[in-house]
Amino acid sequence: MGLFKGATGRREKQEGRRKRLVRRPRMRRCLLKGCEQRFHPRQARQRYCSPGCREAARKWARHKAQQRYRTTTAGQQKRNGQSRRYRERVRSRQTPEPEAVDEAARVIPKNFFRRLLRPAWLLRKIRARPAKSLTTLLFASVPACTGVCPPAGAALETGAHLVPTY
Repeated sequence: MGLFKGATGRREKQEGRRKRLVRRPRMRRCLLKGCEQRFHPRQARQRYCSPGCREAARKWARHKAQQRYRTTTAGQQKRNGQSRRYRERVRSRQTPEPEAVDEAARVIPKNFFRRLLRPAWLLRKIRARPAKSLTTLLFASVPACTGVCPPAGAALETGAHLVPTY
């Protein structure tokens, strides 16, 4: 079997024609309220300019569907059941009352520490020692380096105790 009559003629005609360009959809506006940015869609049915806008539109659609469902009687019954179960959970979750102590609270009498105090005439005879500086206390065990130590013959404070001041 050979080629049929018009096969060679068609090829010649096809070679003379230009190849058709791939058609792309024209620019559109993003359908998300507030964005409405112009963009080139990559697919014919693309409605939103970015994945972020697409996700925001999905959230909005879910929200609107939930609102519509809640207006129906079935939606209202379901919501009432959820509220009732929540109230029961809160009631059962309430903190138990603190346990009462069996013993009565111990009361310290006014003169409890009286016998531990010294009389005033004894306190007058006790002399306060001079306060030792904090740096003397901290650097007492640190060996002095050359050039930094006090001159020869000078001693650190040794006689006084550290007296905390509040």
